[in-house]
Amino acid sequence: MAFSFAPLPLSHPEEIHHDLSPFILIHKTGRIERLVGEETTPPSTDHTTGVRSKDVQISPETGLSARIYLPGAITSQEHKLPVLIYFHGGGFVVGTAFSAMFQPFLNRLTLEAQTIIVSVDYRSAPEHLYPAQYDDSWEAIKWAAFHATTNGTEPWLNDYADFERLFFGGESAGANIAHQMGMRIGLGKDLDAFGDRVKLSGIILIDPYFWGETLIGGEVKADVKERNIIEKLWRVMNPSFSSLDDPLINPSKDPTLWMLGCKKVLVSVAEKDLLRDRGRYYYEVLGKSGWNGRVDIIKAKGEGHAFHLFTPFRENATTLFKSMFSFINGDE
Repeated sequence: MAFSFAPLPLSHPEEIHHDLSPFILIHKTGRIERLVGEETTPPSTDHTTGVRSKDVQISPETGLSARIYLPGAITSQEHKLPVLIYFHGGGFVVGTAFSAMFQPFLNRLTLEAQTIIVSVDYRSAPEHLYPAQYDDSWEAIKWAAFHATTNGTEPWLNDYADFERLFFGGESAGANIAHQMGMRIGLGKDLDAFGDRVKLSGIILIDPYFWGETLIGGEVKADVKERNIIEKLWRVMNPSFSSLDDPLINPSKDPTLWMLGCKKVLVSVAEKDLLRDRGRYYYEVLGKSGWNGRVDIIKAKGEGHAFHLFTPFRENATTLFKSMFSFINGDE
């Protein structure tokens, strides 16, 4: 995926069961050593953007929570804002909604898209295996959507959210989750919280974490270790998966893809990201699936995986922000 991080802590090779650096080391003793995403930052009022954020608990039973972002210059409850439910990346094993790496990006997106963002803190593997990540995300969606009645527990959502303009989004593993949540909507599963006042308008997938048994495009000549990490991350999340062609990791093998529950999708891929060809292939397959919607793709030349988190003010990142703003605030 072309990640680059600080030097990693040293562990003796004989102690390691799974070496998934630069993400995580799983020791034979069961100890988990996360190598990135552990630095967190508290909610705040951001002095650069004026965006406010707060943390909320969704489920005491599972510990599910979220960080909510609200533009600072709201003058009236009459002008409701679109809602983006966001799922962070990290290969399903690292990062939280409170990780410092996500805050600047989400602050800026909240301001520029004039959108309320609910960033979901779903549980991570290997402590919590599949389907915890998807179940947590769906629970967060139902919790947020209930606020369309204006009787929810969170005033920001009761007062300012327009759930007829609801979006899902995420990068990497979070993009995978966003797609799968869109499939749940399309397949009509467990939608008690969704009525006429809630509409999934679109899905944003940044460097989506999809894969498959048969290598495609640049994957064929890619570094074997890098390919293995992508595959192992998925198998760590659920050791019971028998095939990388399961529709959860390879949507091109999903016979129900045409039932995706929204009318538009934005896919963003980066030239130096090993996952780029999967994103492009998803764009092509979805467009030909019989799905009744519009799918667009943007390509970041010269950039690596999740570059927008590390270089949020470069030209390609600015292009991504503008594309997301147009996607959220444009016509269907």
